[in-house]
Amino acid sequence: METHLYLLLFPESLVMSMLGPAEFGAYLATGTKKRAREQAMYFELDSGFESDFFDLEKARKACVPHGDGRPKHSVYVSTYRVLEHAPLNVMGDLWLVTRDGRGLALQQSEAPEEHEGQYHLYKELCPIHPQIASQLNAKDFNNFITNPEVTVSVPRICFVEMDLADMANEPSRGDAKNLPYHNMPHIRDCLIELASGAKTTKTINRIQHEHVRYRCVKNGFFVGDQTGMLYYHFPSIEDMKKHHHYWWRSAELD
Repeated sequence: METHLYLLLFPESLVMSMLGPAEFGAYLATGTKKRAREQAMYFELDSGFESDFFDLEKARKACVPHGDGRPKHSVYVSTYRVLEHAPLNVMGDLWLVTRDGRGLALQQSEAPEEHEGQYHLYKELCPIHPQIASQLNAKDFNNFITNPEVTVSVPRICFVEMDLADMANEPSRGDAKNLPYHNMPHIRDCLIELASGAKTTKTINRIQHEHVRYRCVKNGFFVGDQTGMLYYHFPSIEDMKKHHHYWWRSAELD
C-alpha cells in the first residue's frame, strides 16, 4: 500500500500513514480517542521527501499493514521542530478538517497583490500561536516574523489572516459588524496603538487557542520563510455555500 506524509499544524508533528488525505482527516477527527473531536489542519507532503533531520526510513519500516490487512493509520515520525525542517517545495495541499471529519483541500495559488485595509489581524498557527495586529501585509509580515535578525523570530511560519471589518481602516470608530471575537475591545485598543505610529506589530494574545473561526477568515492561509511564501486561498462564504455546502455547514458548528 502507498504511504503518505502529513505535517500536522496542531499539535505540530510529522506523521506517516497508509490512509489517503481525506481518510486521514476523518481518522484524526473521529477515529481515535486521542483527539476530542477537534479541528485538524495538515499539509500533505511530497511522497519523495527525504530529510537528514527526520528518520523517515524507520517510519517506513513501521508503516505496514496490520496482520489482518488493515492499513496502518499513523506512525509518528517527529513532534519537534517539524515545520522548520519541511521545505516549502515539498508542501502540497492544505487540508482543513471539521470536528466530524469532513475535509476540505486548499490548493496553492497566487498570493493577492492588493492587500485591503491599513491594518491586519493574523492568527499564527505553527510553530507558535499568538494573535497579532499589524500594519504589515501578509508578505511583509512573513518576512518580518522569519527574519533571524529580529529579536523574536521563527525559521518558518504558518498563519491565517482574519477579518477586521471596518476596523481595518478605522480602528477607533470602524464597525466591527458581527465578528465574534471575544476580546474585541482589546483588539480595537491594539489597532489604535498601531495607528499612533509607535510600532508596526502588536501582540494581542501571546497564546491563542488553535481553533479557527472559518467564517472570519479574510482571504487565506500562508506558510513561508526568508526564501518565499506559499498562499492557500480560502473560498468566500458564498462559494462555500454553493460548492462546499456540507463542509461549510459542518465548519459552522465548530
